[in-house]
Amino acid sequence: MANGLRTDHPVPGLPFINDERLPLDNPDAIERTGRGQGEGLWGRTDPLPGGGWVAFTTEPKNRAYAWAVHYHPEHGRTVVLVTDGSWSGLHHEWMYGHSGFLYRHGGYWWDGTAWHRPGVVFDGAYERYDARRVQDALTVTAADLLVHPADPGKASIATIAGFTAHKTALPNWIDHLALWAERRRRLPDARPLEECVVDLKAPELEPGLLVDRAGLARIANIAEDDLPDPKYEDHKLPEPQAHGAGGPLWSQPVARDWAEEHHRAHGPGALLSATTSFGTPQPQGLVADHNRLTKVIHVDGKQTEEAAKTLAWWPAVSLTVGTGSIVPMSALRTTLIEAVLSHLATNVKKGRSAIWLQPLRRDVVEVFDWYVQRKPDHTAGLLSEICLYAHTRLEADPQTVGQLIRQSLHHDSTLGKETIDALLDMALPPSAKPSKS
Repeated sequence: MANGLRTDHPVPGLPFINDERLPLDNPDAIERTGRGQGEGLWGRTDPLPGGGWVAFTTEPKNRAYAWAVHYHPEHGRTVVLVTDGSWSGLHHEWMYGHSGFLYRHGGYWWDGTAWHRPGVVFDGAYERYDARRVQDALTVTAADLLVHPADPGKASIATIAGFTAHKTALPNWIDHLALWAERRRRLPDARPLEECVVDLKAPELEPGLLVDRAGLARIANIAEDDLPDPKYEDHKLPEPQAHGAGGPLWSQPVARDWAEEHHRAHGPGALLSATTSFGTPQPQGLVADHNRLTKVIHVDGKQTEEAAKTLAWWPAVSLTVGTGSIVPMSALRTTLIEAVLSHLATNVKKGRSAIWLQPLRRDVVEVFDWYVQRKPDHTAGLLSEICLYAHTRLEADPQTVGQLIRQSLHHDSTLGKETIDALLDMALPPSAKPSKS
């Protein structure tokens, strides 16, 4: 909503607000500003794993807002005013998101060394979003911007008591930045403007290269109508980098990341789909079960083929679908995961490197085939869970695990090499896929 006047890294377009009441050098005091001070007030501070700290507090004079402060031992402090209801999301990102501490252009983030794209592709092996660097990114500092003409006399510093957030970016923000820089001269030990990060520039963020919903659908190779509904499922789309007259706009790399994540979730279902005798698409395994039961019912000739199809349908469904399915699919999934992990543990104990890992037993591959043909949309979750536990329990590299699974399926799967490669290319977590040359 606003930049604190003593922030080192201003957010473009936001007003500056007087933060002189905040004890910025004392996170415990920031917490005490709100915590225990009355109903509707709160405060919190936490040390950061790599050094530094974060602190939050409701603003007592304007309880619709809260202060959020991030202190980095090398890169200084970020002071922003947020809505009182949004602090928890920022706290999670700063503490656990593995996504830096400065955010621009719809989630592009900076960790002190490099700019990365928004977290869109989830890596289940590490339980975090895959960090993907922005190509040819240029960090823009306050010093870079203030080489252009600016008039601090046309700007002002807001006060918190009567503050109301602006609905649009300040049109003359460079003047406000100039006033912020002028006021910084009064601060002892203020960071040089050359070290105050404001923004990033990158080819992929050029306005003419951004794509709308139609472009996002084209990159994902799906119909525009198959995109999440903007009214009811907006949270299923990445945060846009900008807005145009026709709606949200995304950078093409972010659109490709979303397409990758979308196909990870929905691609296996399409790949391992078949058509029932009723002419409807269903998982291959369910279709096979239905066809087999139809033959069993029809074999004695007492039922017509159409009647046999109908009688066989719900028994086929009840084999694997629902919490009360005849085959306990959740237990089967757990058993399959543990079988792969046991195999890995044996190899790790023997000190075998990735290229010498023995393939999974044929029976384990057969169970994998059977499971994913009936639960294809669970494939990505299954593989992520295997890689996660292999990493946390055995310290096995996810790429090694992915290589083992691919090698084993190539040996013994009945799905065929082409299908296996297409499935794993979609469903393996990013860290378990082969490195791109």
